Amino acid sequence: MFAKSALTYAPQPLPDRAGYSDAEMQDKAAEFLTHMQRRHTVRDFTDQPVDREIIELCIKTAGSAPSGANHQPWHFVAIANPALKQQIRDAAEEEERRFYAGGAGDEWIKALEPIGTDADKPHLTTAPWLIVVFAQRWGEFVDGSRYKNYYVPESVNIATGFLLAALHSAGLCSLTHTPNPMKFLNAALGRPASEKPTMIIAVGHPSSDATVPGVAKLKKPLAEISTVLE
Repeated sequence: MFAKSALTYAPQPLPDRAGYSDAEMQDKAAEFLTHMQRRHTVRDFTDQPVDREIIELCIKTAGSAPSGANHQPWHFVAIANPALKQQIRDAAEEEERRFYAGGAGDEWIKALEPIGTDADKPHLTTAPWLIVVFAQRWGEFVDGSRYKNYYVPESVNIATGFLLAALHSAGLCSLTHTPNPMKFLNAALGRPASEKPTMIIAVGHPSSDATVPGVAKLKKPLAEISTVLE
């Protein structure tokens, strides 16, 4: 991370101010809502290549997210290597077969029926990129001494949201995948014990016959997801 000597409180003037009028803010909020409503999770990808630079820019956006004590307790592994993707798919499908064979429980399997998922995960090898998100339980200063990270799940979740929004803004589709357990990813990707894999994100272009489950378009109305107290 950083040298301990660099971690001192040094307030600086806010470098960026939007300065929008109320009308401009409303327009921009509405525009972003429309933009994000066009984001769809897909399971049908093409193998059309995506430039590494695009993926790195999206990960850089994720890295700009706020985090507990600014420790940035995340690491993103972007994978285009076909052999690695196949290794991840094989391990993930093995876990998924146990999941669908009874490991998940009847209620969970029933909840997934409208989504149309099963143990087969071809997107893990077809999509040109996989991005594996790791949460760092602790970090190390440049001198090798260890420090504790704070609000790790919250911080990593915010950064992952930034990443999904950035990928969508770049014109890409994504699919979040969380095989359980995911410890095999540490060994497969050479990540240390201090890191816990939280998600695999398949990234690429949707196939010409890509579909989305009808229930995925059913979103709770504003009144059910928010309370306004004025």
